[in-house]
Formats: sequence, C-alpha cells, structure tokens
Amino acid sequence: MEGAIGPGRRGRAELISREADRYRQCRGLPVPSPIAASYRRSVDRPGNPAAEAARTPGGGTVRSGAVTCGGGGSPVAWMLIGIRRAEGTVAAAPDRLPQKVYEQELLRLQGELVKLQEWVRAESARLVVVFEGRDAAGKGGAIKRVTEYLNPRVARIAALPVPTERQRGQWYFQRYVEQLPAAGEIVLFDRSWYNRAGVERVMGFCTDEEYQQFLHQCPTFERMLIEAGILLRKYWFSVSLEEQERRFRSRLEDPMRRWKLSPMDTESITRWEDYSRAKDEMFAHTDLPGSPWNVVESDDKRRSRINMIAHLLSSIPYREIEKPPVELPPRPPSKGYRRPPRDLQRYVPDHAARLEQADGADGRTAR
Repeated sequence: MEGAIGPGRRGRAELISREADRYRQCRGLPVPSPIAASYRRSVDRPGNPAAEAARTPGGGTVRSGAVTCGGGGSPVAWMLIGIRRAEGTVAAAPDRLPQKVYEQELLRLQGELVKLQEWVRAESARLVVVFEGRDAAGKGGAIKRVTEYLNPRVARIAALPVPTERQRGQWYFQRYVEQLPAAGEIVLFDRSWYNRAGVERVMGFCTDEEYQQFLHQCPTFERMLIEAGILLRKYWFSVSLEEQERRFRSRLEDPMRRWKLSPMDTESITRWEDYSRAKDEMFAHTDLPGSPWNVVESDDKRRSRINMIAHLLSSIPYREIEKPPVELPPRPPSKGYRRPPRDLQRYVPDHAARLEQADGADGRTAR
C-alpha cells in the first residue's frame, strides 16, 4: 500500500488536489471524479485493510483501519470514507440526544452518584473507575460530569503526568498503586496503567519485553485489587475516525481548548490502525470475567455520558444511606466584637462594578 499510493511517488500538485478533495469530503461535498476514482481503485482493492474496515457489520461508521500513506496516514482513509458516504454505504453519525432529555437524565443520574458516594463512605468501600479510549473520545467530559456534585475529598481524579526518571526505574504499576483509594474513597483514573498497552506500545516508549511483561502481569494485578475488596470498573470510549478528526479541528480553532491538542493527539491521526491493533491485543489479554472492559460509543457525547454513568450505577449494589437531619442552631448574641476598619485590609479591586458602569454607558449611548 505504501509503495502504491505514498506521497513520495506523486507530485506536489496532486498532493494539494488530494487534500482539497479531503476537505470537500469532510463537508459532504462532491469529490472531483479523477481523484476519487484513482483512490477508489488504489484503496478499495481486495485485501486492503481500509476497505475491509469500511465494510463494518450493519453499515456502521468506520471504527478502525486508517491507511498510512508513507508516513502520512489519515488522508486516504478519509478519502475512502467520503466516497462511501456519498454512495450511502457508510452511516452518518447518530443524532444527538435532545438537550432537554440529556440534562434531565444527567441531573437524575448525578443525584444517584451522590447516593453512591455516601454509600462508599458509610460502607468504607473502595471504588476504582478506569477511563481509557481514543484521543478526543470524551473521557474528560464524562469524568467532569461524574464528579460535578461529588465531594472532592471522597472522589478524586488521578491523571498522572509523564513518569519521572525515578518512576521509570520502579515496578511499572508502582506509581498507580500509590493512587489507589483508601476505605471510603473513589478514584477515577483519567488514563491508567493501560498507557503501556496503548500509547507506549504504539509510540515505542516501551520495549517489546516490557510490553509482554505488562500483558502477563496486568490480569494478576487487577485480580489482586479485586481480591483485596476494591470495586474495579473499566470503560473504553470509542470514537469514529470522522468524529475524532472533527473534534481535533474544533480544538485547533478554539483558543480556549487548544491546549487539549497535543503532539500525541496529532500522532494518533496518522497511527489510527496501529492504535486499533494495540487496543485489540489489549482486550484479548485483559477483557476478563472479573474485570471486563465496557465499551462506550461516544460519537454523541451526551449519549456516551448518560450510558456510562447509568452502567456504572447499575453495576454497584449501593443503597441510599439515611443521614440524620441537620438543623441550623440559633445565632448567639454578640459579645462585643468589633470589626477592624476596612482600610486596614487589602481588598481586591471591584472589577464587577467597572463592568456595570461600562455596560450602563454603552446602554445610554445605544439609546
């Protein structure tokens, strides 16, 4: 494949044309037939993994199988997807869950999460929830909704940075063990020890020996956690090739969220197939009866959040904990305390008042 369609064997003019076609396809516009036909013949030939990936059961959206072009990657897969969408052989992304339905159910589920939190505290339980998946699959948004109304002293997020030099010399699982919950705590892992089976494997940050050792030790490690009484839940957030790239582009154009787009994210575009293989291998070794993977379809973030939280709640036998009623006591009479003069303390400037003044001036000018 690489020798047949790699950009190194084509001129700059055709490369530009190809990117233009890709731009049109992303937006559902007709593709100029010469480029489309050329790539269709090159890519959609028997035995090509991208062509096979596009033929997912039920005509669903392509989930894996991006074709690499020399070192480039996604353009060819996007070309194939665009052609198939135009022909009606690739299903469009699912409709978004209506906002009103989503907000009502999310609030109800968040109320149940508060009950779960109180049960964890009362029963001295320990809960670990692992969030893994593709880049831009919606893990962070789901974690944010889970923790929105929870006590940060009970439920905390473990999002570990790149290991230090000292940590690289430790047992691989050691820095994750340090994050495990004590009695009455919940820990949400925003990525976890499965980094070794994903990004480290694909990007070459670990050796083959270290990778094989992880696959061998991970089931035992998780079995030890479960035997120690820890409730372990693992979620894999799955996003389509198309939706991932749409979210990347949205981040790129939004200065408030551009920090979320890292070099590792852009690499995931060109290594889609590598990540697919790594995920399949990881599931083969770690999707076990005692600690199964639960896949969350996340092309629609609203649906994915609702589905994930509902499943988490249904998987834990929690109950509502009766709490003693709390009454506010009457305020006692003053004992002569006098507040120091205000000018002895340093106050932050009243920025809000300046905004009000500016808004009032604008309103008078408009009138």
